Amino acid sequence: MVEAAAELLGALPPAEVPATLRRFARFERRKRAKLAAQPIAALLEKDEAFRLRAVEPLRAAQPDLVAAVEEGRVPPAADPVQVAALGYLLRPAGWAGLVEAARTELEHAAAAAEEQAAERRIAELREELAAARAARAAELDKVRAELRDSKSENAELRRKLHEARTKAKAAQAHAEELAAGTGAELAELREGRAAADKELRRLRTRLEEAENAVEAARRAAREGRNVDDVRLRMLLDTLVDAAQGVKRELALPSMIERPADAVGGVAPGRPGHRSLPGRALSDSDPQLLDRLLTLPQVHLIIDGYNVTKTGYGELTLADQRARLLAGLGGLAAQTRAEVTCVFDGAELDAPVVTTAPRGVRVMFSRPRQIADELIGELVRAEPAGRALVVVSSDREVAEAARRSGARPVPALLLLRRLGRG
Repeated sequence: MVEAAAELLGALPPAEVPATLRRFARFERRKRAKLAAQPIAALLEKDEAFRLRAVEPLRAAQPDLVAAVEEGRVPPAADPVQVAALGYLLRPAGWAGLVEAARTELEHAAAAAEEQAAERRIAELREELAAARAARAAELDKVRAELRDSKSENAELRRKLHEARTKAKAAQAHAEELAAGTGAELAELREGRAAADKELRRLRTRLEEAENAVEAARRAAREGRNVDDVRLRMLLDTLVDAAQGVKRELALPSMIERPADAVGGVAPGRPGHRSLPGRALSDSDPQLLDRLLTLPQVHLIIDGYNVTKTGYGELTLADQRARLLAGLGGLAAQTRAEVTCVFDGAELDAPVVTTAPRGVRVMFSRPRQIADELIGELVRAEPAGRALVVVSSDREVAEAARRSGARPVPALLLLRRLGRG
């Protein structure tokens, strides 16, 4: 119903638009249906003439269905939602029953859909159970085969162990025989072993001395290397500080692209989970924006028309853009923050030629896209942990920015800051 009324609102002459809806008549149809839903619903309830006029687009599109609803009957293949909407707008005799019947039919359809989904889920579970049983049977067969192999291997190992024990006993008996007849040889062997042990101790002593010498050499090399590393680090720090000083002295621009440059938007003249400091200050505190702009690598994203219409909405759109961008150029030069200004370009018939000041990125939303959506893309394009500030008094934009980890700031604080500059 609201969509039909919003469609009618865009086609009415300005003089015939109801007073409560005149400020929404210039909006795009989707935006009208979204922002003016409550006023349109209230007017449909109390203004019978407007309610009947809202039926005309539907009558032109589906005359048979409208005629059937006026007669109080429902075609068998009619959409219950359309029948309920037409019944409410036309209000023929027994229209409440049409709405109730449509609601009942929708409930039945939803219940049937849930039942079909449950049946499909049961079938899937049965298939999964059958597959699990088959896998379990295959695994059981595999385990049984491994058990048989293990039993065979165990028997083979037992046989080999028995043979080894037999051979060990025979060797022990032979050794006892040799020991009994070779006492002199054993004594000689003992003397040789004692001499070998002595030589071994001497070699171990020499080995320890060599290891100590190697460790001392390594320690000396490490200490020398540490001194060289400290000197090299001091040289690098000196070079880095000197390069940064030269960069600041020459005011060289950065050649690194920013994440916001990768977000698709319309440039002027061409078709087309992070938390921030400052939450201890309230949104109305004049010091909030100043404190946020002192953060390192801060990215300031501005809802352009929201700010201009808050501060100087009496100007033309071109003058509003020029005045805001002039102030943002000075702000970017003072704070060295990354500044992106977003304007709503969904309703533009031709590209807008706008000269962006140095340090300010200007973007227009693409066709069939509002500025709020482009601001959301810019926020999501930034890496987690970067300081992001979104300037807008639109509650939906502020809440979306806060959920994405950015810090929302009212437009009035930016206007005051630009006024001081």
